[in-house]
Amino acid sequence: MGKSAANKKNNSRTCARRLAMQAIYQWTMSNEDILVIERQYIEDTEARTADHNMLTELIRGVEANHKELVAIMQPFIDRPFSETNPVEQAILLLAAYELKYSLSVPYRAVINEAIELAKTYGAEQGYRFINGVLDKVAKKLRM
Repeated sequence: MGKSAANKKNNSRTCARRLAMQAIYQWTMSNEDILVIERQYIEDTEARTADHNMLTELIRGVEANHKELVAIMQPFIDRPFSETNPVEQAILLLAAYELKYSLSVPYRAVINEAIELAKTYGAEQGYRFINGVLDKVAKKLRM
């Protein structure tokens, strides 16, 4: 794969993660049916550049494994998961899913993408919290 093809693939994966995070946030805040939310994001004009298979896998995977993902992260969070910032919840769920189920993706890439999402969408210092939790989750799941 050439350099531009690799960059295009990486950009489509980054876009899929961003849209999945937004869909997960919407799902956790609204309790709407996940398939309805997924359809909204896949049909969004911004989704043209996203890896649709990855987007679908992330959204459905987080929903299907929500309780397990929270249980994996909870020991590394100093308060109930439900009391964390909702945007950070969505980012953590997304990244924890990838760390557990997308073993072909390097754990550093998962953490880096989550930190970038937190810097863009999270609270001012939220990326530090995300980094700390995911570093411990990665050690538990991948090492």
